[in-house]
Amino acid sequence: MTNKILVIEDEPDIRSTLEYNLIKDGFDVIAVGSLVDARAAISMSSFSLILLDLMLPDGSGLDLCREMKSDPDLGNIPIIILTAKDDEVDKVVGFELGADDYVTKPFSVRELILRIKAILKRGDTPKADLVEVKRQFGDLTIDVDFHEVFVDKVQISLTALEFRLLRQLIDRRGRVQSRDQLLSDVWGYSSDVTTRTVDTHIKRLREKLGPMGKYVQTIRGVGYKFSRTPE
Repeated sequence: MTNKILVIEDEPDIRSTLEYNLIKDGFDVIAVGSLVDARAAISMSSFSLILLDLMLPDGSGLDLCREMKSDPDLGNIPIIILTAKDDEVDKVVGFELGADDYVTKPFSVRELILRIKAILKRGDTPKADLVEVKRQFGDLTIDVDFHEVFVDKVQISLTALEFRLLRQLIDRRGRVQSRDQLLSDVWGYSSDVTTRTVDTHIKRLREKLGPMGKYVQTIRGVGYKFSRTPE
C-alpha cells in the first residue's frame, strides 16, 4: 500500500517542490497551506506521515502537533517539523510534544526523503520483535513491552525517539557510540545526514532522567555512552 503524506506548508514554491518530489518518489501526497485546511484533510483521510511547517498564516504548527499527539486516534502518526526557525527552544518544544524529527529551512529534499523513509521503515517493525523483559539500572527501570520508563518508581514521559535512544544506550552500556552510529541505529539515517539532532535528543533525555541523567556521558570528539554500572 502506498504511504500517504500530508504536507502542511504555506510557501507555494516549497509546497509544490515537496509535492512534486514526493509523488515522484512514489508517495501519495496531499499538500495544504494552512491549519484550517490541514485539520480538514486530517479529518477526511488517513496519513502515514505529516510534514508540518511551524510558521503558518493562521497559527503555529506546534498547536497542531500538540493536538494530534494528545489524540489517541492520531498520536501514532509521525510528524516531521519544517521551519525557518533555527532555534533550540523550538526544537525542544517540538520534540517534547512528540515530533519525530525537525528540519530547518533551507533543506535538501533528498535528505528529507531519506528521513521520511527511515521513519516509515521504523513503523513497519513487527510488534513481536519488541517483546522483551524489564531492564533495571539502579533507580532506572525500563519496561519495553509497555514503553514505560521509571526513575525511583516515578514514571518519566519520553517520546518514541527518546525511548529508542535510551534503549540503545543502555543496551550497549559501557560502550562508546558515535553520533553517526546512533543516527544509523536509532533514527535509521545514513552518516551523511547532520548529527545535530542527536545532541538535541541527548540533552533532552538527560533532563528528563533527572538524577539518572548523569549516567549518559559525553565522550569528547567521539560520541556518547551509558555508564557500565550505577554508582
